[in-house]
Amino acid sequence: MADGKACSGRRPFIAGNWKMNTTARGAEALAEAIARNLRERPAPDVEVMVAPPFPYLGLVARRLEGTGVALGGQDAGWAESGAFTGAVSPSMLKDVGCAFVILGHSERRTHLSETDEIVSRKMKAALAVGLTPILCVGESATARKQGRAVEVVTRQLVGSLKGVEAPALARLVVAYEPVWAIGTGDTATPEQAQEMHALIRELLAETGSPAAANEVRIQYGGSVTPENIGGVMAQPDVDGALVGGASLSAKNFLSIIYGER
Repeated sequence: MADGKACSGRRPFIAGNWKMNTTARGAEALAEAIARNLRERPAPDVEVMVAPPFPYLGLVARRLEGTGVALGGQDAGWAESGAFTGAVSPSMLKDVGCAFVILGHSERRTHLSETDEIVSRKMKAALAVGLTPILCVGESATARKQGRAVEVVTRQLVGSLKGVEAPALARLVVAYEPVWAIGTGDTATPEQAQEMHALIRELLAETGSPAAANEVRIQYGGSVTPENIGGVMAQPDVDGALVGGASLSAKNFLSIIYGER
């Protein structure tokens, strides 16, 4: 697997999910701090993305111009348009400059009752307009304690990819986010992360092809910090991180991008 990572050319991908945080002024200041540092000290071997709240996408996009930092949506609906009050379509995200969209995040699965079927519909809609979905999967603390982590992640991944054509699989990013580690201060050990990332890659190979699975970048998410990113990223099937709380600090987020403690 280590050789596979080296030969695949998978570029490390660090994404910041700002969730329901910041104000307009705060979002601009955070984006400006990230932009200023990356202009002065580019990170050519790392792809970077931030996903601010929907109202601030335009503000953040303007601050990040010329930095190479990509813009992402935190979610998207499955319809192109219509009577879906409060929803944002994939084409709308594309229209304001987004290249990525986070789908199936555990907080939406848990608090907003999103099912694998709903996530699958969103996946197909995002792919149809050229967005790159970041598909989130991960088990709860209860599932892990009961020895059902593999079962849960398998069900979520396979269910969320139902109906997605095999050729499209290579365009995906998958984020393994153990629910028990999100915002808790706990994090999976590098060995636990590698075990689940290897499982995900094997499932992708079975769903599509080994060649496509080897191209897919698999991020780790769950209390990612400058202190723990190095050990996780050293694993052969870990290709980046989906960063939550630490992405709200320019200093911490940049340390993760640069791989510095």
